[in-house]
Amino acid sequence: MPATRHLPTSESEDLLALTREIAAKELAPRVADAERAGAFPREVFATLGRAGLLTLPYPEEFGGGGQLYEIYLQVLEEIGAVWASVGVGVSVHALSCFPLFAFGSDEQRARWLPDMLSGERLGAYCLSEAHAGSDPAAMRAKAVRDGDSYVLNGAKAWTTHGGKADFYTVMVRTSDEKSRGISCFHVPADTPGLEFDQPEDKMGLMGSTTATVRLVDARIPAGNLIGAEGQGLAIALAGLDAGRLGIAAVATGLAQGALDHAVAYAKEREAFGKAIIDHQGLAFVLADMAAAIESARATYLSAARLKDAGRPYGREASIAKLVATDNAMKVTTDAVQVLGGAGYTRDFPVERFMREAKVMQIFEGTNQIQRLVISRHLAR
Repeated sequence: MPATRHLPTSESEDLLALTREIAAKELAPRVADAERAGAFPREVFATLGRAGLLTLPYPEEFGGGGQLYEIYLQVLEEIGAVWASVGVGVSVHALSCFPLFAFGSDEQRARWLPDMLSGERLGAYCLSEAHAGSDPAAMRAKAVRDGDSYVLNGAKAWTTHGGKADFYTVMVRTSDEKSRGISCFHVPADTPGLEFDQPEDKMGLMGSTTATVRLVDARIPAGNLIGAEGQGLAIALAGLDAGRLGIAAVATGLAQGALDHAVAYAKEREAFGKAIIDHQGLAFVLADMAAAIESARATYLSAARLKDAGRPYGREASIAKLVATDNAMKVTTDAVQVLGGAGYTRDFPVERFMREAKVMQIFEGTNQIQRLVISRHLAR
């Protein structure tokens, strides 16, 4: 990992040191076997939760860590450098808690948030549908008011932790108005009518379970509505800015992990009588990889500092997500190249890093959508 970080307090330095220790002792020994088997590491999230690493950006009064986003994202990067599936999972959990924290009533926050931030429970975020990914306003899943309840029907695709989570933050349609007809609900995992398809057979992030969530006459109390009816799309978009920073941090960690493996290999492997890192052609590849990682890190931290200061950061979040994930794809591809034929085998982890980087250009808004967001800001 990077030799130096600019951290504001000794407490934050201790927090990152704790994260590195847990990543080395609890994550690193498991990651290869779990990813190969496609095994969801539920116990790892419990370990992170007990260490206070699962809910860092939320206030201590509700059971969170009370950390700046600048610090939380660097913790996320450290996790992502060792196990990207877990880093993504931590980011998704934080995102699933956001609507209740930011838009829930005082009564709702007091009732649910401490449990959600206990570290023992895991959340999922249900926004996308099979035909409504980049355009969430096109969603069709519905909630119909029935007395003091809502009845939910439809399917939510690409749900991280689908079938594994303890609660689901679900966006569904409550009226036919396109953008103003969507509402947000808190749905406990034991709700009758909440069903799950078989997990997706993915290219990467095998340890992160992704499944379609089906709502079949799922009845929940009207008090589980978060915010007002019709406010759901605004809630979702507000949360996605923070979620994009989470993915930027994980992608940066993934790239750093790839560089670390590439450098270690280049120091040991010899060609023409010297270590391959001493050949300028390859050394310059490694230098470009390091520069890409540092630029990604600086970009997501700049956006995080705006968020911590209470200033608008939507454009900067899109830039960070775009830069970090595009750079991660390039860095991991180059890491495979550095290892040559060995990089193309599963004896080394860099081929896995390359597969994992690809999806980061897709989820939390494709990088084409990020470019659209950025260009619209410029047009204003």
